[in-house]
Amino acid sequence: MTDYLKKKQSRRQVLGTLGAGALSASAISSMPGFVRYSQAQTSEPIKLGLQVHRTGIGAAYGRWYSRTTEAAAKFINDNGGINGRPVQVITEDDATDPKRGAEVVEKFESEHKCDVVFGTLFSHVVAGSAPRAGELKQPYFIVSEGTQLAAGGLNRYVMQPGITDVKSQVQSMAPFISKNLGKKVTMVFPDFAFGHDHRDFFSEAIAKQGGEVIAKIAIPPTESSFTKYFPQIPRETEVLYHVMVGPAVLTFVKELGEFFGSSSPAIFGFLDSLEAVDMASPGLEFLEGSYFWEGNPRYAQENQTEYDKFYRNAVGVDENGASVSDANDISTYSHMFGCWETMNIIKAGMEASGYKDVNDRSKLIEAVEAMTTIPASNAHPQGDKIFNGKTHQVFGHQYITQVKNSKLVLAHTTSIEDTFYPDAVDYTTQSF
Repeated sequence: MTDYLKKKQSRRQVLGTLGAGALSASAISSMPGFVRYSQAQTSEPIKLGLQVHRTGIGAAYGRWYSRTTEAAAKFINDNGGINGRPVQVITEDDATDPKRGAEVVEKFESEHKCDVVFGTLFSHVVAGSAPRAGELKQPYFIVSEGTQLAAGGLNRYVMQPGITDVKSQVQSMAPFISKNLGKKVTMVFPDFAFGHDHRDFFSEAIAKQGGEVIAKIAIPPTESSFTKYFPQIPRETEVLYHVMVGPAVLTFVKELGEFFGSSSPAIFGFLDSLEAVDMASPGLEFLEGSYFWEGNPRYAQENQTEYDKFYRNAVGVDENGASVSDANDISTYSHMFGCWETMNIIKAGMEASGYKDVNDRSKLIEAVEAMTTIPASNAHPQGDKIFNGKTHQVFGHQYITQVKNSKLVLAHTTSIEDTFYPDAVDYTTQSF
């Protein structure tokens, strides 16, 4: 990754930074060496197809992905749209199902005539949908965290420029876990691609820190009760690493607390296990003092940026990560920023490429591939990022928070460099 960045040509670096929203479209068009594109000749909207998990095990995420996307569309339209054209979001429910996902991708192309499709979260749905997007030559921007894209398993039409992937996340967490919590780790994870990424990449990462995963407990993502799995946790476990998803996550954590009582090992979780769940819920008291990974801190921190304040207000989330209209409606704050940021990457790519219609899809992809530095801004409130055009994957800061008085308080922020790993693919060599 580092060598890749060093080899970037200067023009590519400039395009990368500008394309990420550092300057206005008018400033970009006036820079030497850039083609000035004419004002859009149509008022027809840019159609963005949101493939959302409205139902199924991803429904909690889907609800907030939808809200964030609509807020991002308003933000973009209030600032002139894309190339002078308004953004229209068209939503289809994929039911968090791979087969349905491919059907939705087809529907966006044949029925809705969308310019691009984006928003998919669950990795098994990505795996079922991405091949069809490639066949249709349809730009497919995922907000998933799966490493299957950067590993070379998808195609050139698939990009993940708004959220980091599991491999980069876990390898940046491993040093903190090893140094502060322990070296003998038991992992509890969902039994599908996302969980397998955690299993494989964390096992590798903790070994490099002199640690070891001594037990790996895979749980079906549709499971509704978990106590029967906990006796598999070895007594010598020093750190319990958990990452669960789905509607039963609160049950999972409560039953974990009931099983251990006051004698639990150190606990490190990915907030997926409690996304959309109030940290003050009865039964979660045992988590006090434990640690979580967060993609974006749910609670407004002491060092909160002006960009986070702007973004919270735009999506309707208060300082505790709940809806401003309902304190019991907890957001999926650690993930949903990916929709906001991906929408703004699509805007930047379309403006840098002079996108007019579906005939310019390859130009859009090339423009995004040319992006490198993505500075924090209202368009990118989670923080600075670096995009790798070869692997189509973005890299950024990761956050470790600690439960204190039923809130998540920032304990550690990784560097972007902590998340880098060697390239496994170069999608730019694939033809369109």
